Amino acid sequence: MREKPRIISRSTVATTRIFRIEQLDLRFSNGVCVSYERLQSGPDGAVLVIPMVDDDTVLLIREYAAGMHRYELALPKGRIEAGEDLLAAANRELMEEVGHGARRLRHLSSMTIAPGYIGHVTHLVLAQDLYEQRVEGDEPEEIEVVPWRLSRLGELLEREDCTEARSIAALFMARELLIEEAKG
Repeated sequence: MREKPRIISRSTVATTRIFRIEQLDLRFSNGVCVSYERLQSGPDGAVLVIPMVDDDTVLLIREYAAGMHRYELALPKGRIEAGEDLLAAANRELMEEVGHGARRLRHLSSMTIAPGYIGHVTHLVLAQDLYEQRVEGDEPEEIEVVPWRLSRLGELLEREDCTEARSIAALFMARELLIEEAKG
């Protein structure tokens, strides 16, 4: 395994309400020095919830995505608050965005997006045995909940409003897991 580069200096270039842009000056083991910029998010990361009504029906949400300036169909997600357990965060986000809680929550995996530039981890959580429960969230408008069958996942991917890579990966992972569990 290669030796990680040594951080020579680190400085904050810009800070927003959510993100911090950091410059890293690095020295690689071969002596080459390089400056990198990276986007740092909260230290606890985020959760992305796969809420299953049954073994084939997932609850998606349609909400405004500022980065694309359109409404996007995806899985519910949100940041983990300081000191909050990731499964508790998943259940809270589920109640805020979908109006359901889950009696069974399982951490499936954790993933990054663009790890060369973004220091952020999203924890994928499978939510089953749902019950109605809504709590107040921070969304600026009501979120539309859209039931979708995992057996029709191919059709979902053909839609122009379903492009969020973490959601797509999580749906495939959940579908495969549920198929394997059904086989026994």
